[in-house]
Amino acid sequence: MAANDTTPLIEKRSIDYIPEAERHGRLFSQFTLWMGANLQITAIVTGALAVVMGGDVFWSLIGLLIGQLIGGGVMALHAAQGPKLGLPQMISSRVQFGVYGAAIPIVLVCLMYLGFTATGTVLSGQALGQLFGVSDSVGILIFASVIVLVTVLGYRVIHFIGRVASLIGVVAFVYLFSRLMSQTDVGALLQIRHFSWSSFLLAVSLAASWQIAFGPYVADYSRYLPSHTSSVKTFLAAGAGSVIGAQVAMVLGVFAAAMSNGQFAGHEVAYIVGLSGTGATAALLYFSIAFGKVTISTLNSYGSFMCIATIISGFRGRLEVTRLQRLVFVLMIVGTATLIALLGQHSFLGAFKSFILFLLAFFTPWSAINLVDYYCITRERYDVPALADPNGRYGRWNLLGISVYVFGVLVQLPFISTKFYTGPLVAALGDVDISWIIGLVLPAALYYVCAKKWHGTVPDHLILPKEQGASPTTNGLAAQA
Repeated sequence: MAANDTTPLIEKRSIDYIPEAERHGRLFSQFTLWMGANLQITAIVTGALAVVMGGDVFWSLIGLLIGQLIGGGVMALHAAQGPKLGLPQMISSRVQFGVYGAAIPIVLVCLMYLGFTATGTVLSGQALGQLFGVSDSVGILIFASVIVLVTVLGYRVIHFIGRVASLIGVVAFVYLFSRLMSQTDVGALLQIRHFSWSSFLLAVSLAASWQIAFGPYVADYSRYLPSHTSSVKTFLAAGAGSVIGAQVAMVLGVFAAAMSNGQFAGHEVAYIVGLSGTGATAALLYFSIAFGKVTISTLNSYGSFMCIATIISGFRGRLEVTRLQRLVFVLMIVGTATLIALLGQHSFLGAFKSFILFLLAFFTPWSAINLVDYYCITRERYDVPALADPNGRYGRWNLLGISVYVFGVLVQLPFISTKFYTGPLVAALGDVDISWIIGLVLPAALYYVCAKKWHGTVPDHLILPKEQGASPTTNGLAAQA
């Protein structure tokens, strides 16, 4: 199952179906990719927020772990779709939303990718600036150049970077934990236990939102696995890598923030590296921080490219993605994210917290609808060629899916608590934000009940495109529709 010599280094396909003859890879690569994507500075900052915003160490750690398991389960269920369908994640949303209607959640996904790429680029710019003795802005530009290169190369290189990032991340985090343990009384911090529902649920929400945000693109990186790959094993490989990596990083963030005496916020990278002292060790840690961000920032940029291609192909019916077009798309995406990073680098922490929590209102209903449909309604029986045909089985607009999605967004509004918006019921609940729970449970239940009555025809089995004659540089879905 390892990539053979005929597998090109530069990826040729985009949103089209991956024929069985081109399938390659191992489940362990799913584990290392998602561990490498999570063993990085932004996850440290996310964990630190649980303490910066008022939580104690003990209950923050418990809340983060619960959030990882809930959100990681949602994320891993999406990952298991990749080998079976051989498609990127968001194009399968056409089953629930229609060929045109799927553009609604996909546009929001693109905004998410831009936000995460921009915020990650800020931290990477800080690290590269310290490493090379240049300004943070120059560091941001250097990092953006690397992301463009890796994204254009595509799938194989991304998985290779993930394996390297996992190795570097494990070494760096073991060292940082050893330094942290030698500089603080961890036992004393764990003995401080002042339970607060608002702080506890903030920790749960931070971790859950972190994991759920991977859902819209996680199958993009499992779709090349052979179709006979076990769904359970894919679930475990991707989920375990993401949960373990994120929890380790967030635990470090919790302890770092707790012992910082207010010095962490605004100086995240410098403070983390400062745990090791100065000199060559500090330089290596700056490098590990920047390299750790390469994986996740590339995933965001690659996912943005896939989403833009999906939107355009939905309305045009066929999309040829040449290498030049791919480069232009990636330059536009990374360029926009870099501009956002340059403009917002000095107000990062507060904006990031609000951003990731507000995103839940738009992505938890999409996850709920997609997963209920795939596992409970259609039960993996998709008509893949019809996903490219607006006049086919799934139509242009699926009012059922769109209506439940809109309901799922609106029903959360009274319970959202962010700087962007605070719902009217938040104060009555002790300032506890439970919107993401509402956004998962209610749309899932409503879609299940309604789809049982009004869902369109479901194939008797999974229908895949005929693999012969599929062009590696065109949308194979449209060619087979």
